[in-house]
Amino acid sequence: MPVVRRTHDQGVTTLTLDSPHNRNALSARLVAELHEELSRAAEHPGTRAVVLTHTGTTFCAGADLRDRVPTGPDGMARLLRSIVELPKPVVARVTGHVRGGGIGLLGACDIAVARTDTSFAFTEARLGLAPAVISLPLLPRLAPRAVSRYYLTGERFGAAEAARIGLVSVAADDVDEALAPVLDGLRRGSPQGLAESKRLATADVRRAFDRDEAALVALSVRLFASAEAREGMTAFLERRDPAWPR
Repeated sequence: MPVVRRTHDQGVTTLTLDSPHNRNALSARLVAELHEELSRAAEHPGTRAVVLTHTGTTFCAGADLRDRVPTGPDGMARLLRSIVELPKPVVARVTGHVRGGGIGLLGACDIAVARTDTSFAFTEARLGLAPAVISLPLLPRLAPRAVSRYYLTGERFGAAEAARIGLVSVAADDVDEALAPVLDGLRRGSPQGLAESKRLATADVRRAFDRDEAALVALSVRLFASAEAREGMTAFLERRDPAWPR
């Protein structure tokens, strides 16, 4: 069974992350299927926009630390770039919690609507890591002071705060009601008009990829190979506090 499901209705292709057993974590399989479906949507002449959503209570838990063949930082960078550079708008529909690399997916999307009871957290520093690759779409879009606080503390924050700092476009009690005028507007756009308007809107993000992708991938590779990260990830999987160097 696929872990990314595709449906199409009235000009909108919906891609649903459907791997609830690991909270839609970014396994190699999920990343590969999402890549494939995004490419298919890009080529589909009847698609005006893509909606990225999920099953279960978690939109995406970030990296799959149990994956036997994990997605490397370069694979994650390619996925985020493919969303940013897709010639069609990508809209995130979030009704579950978002952690780590899952927040990178939101940052790469053009529009994100989150239900008011969802929560977000950058958990990397607590694992001996840093939000390296996911910073490519996030830093051009987020409030700098909020980045400093949430990158460093790993605190959970809600959808209203996510909207305030620029992570999501709208926080709403009813996400489908909030999405209705957004999708109606996208359906009315021409392919050329949408593609070129998106290029204008993502200019700073695309420049960040061109300038910083190689360095941030290298940083992520170094951190994942470190003793501190091994201890942090092992402690997480064993549900204990990590033993950091003193």
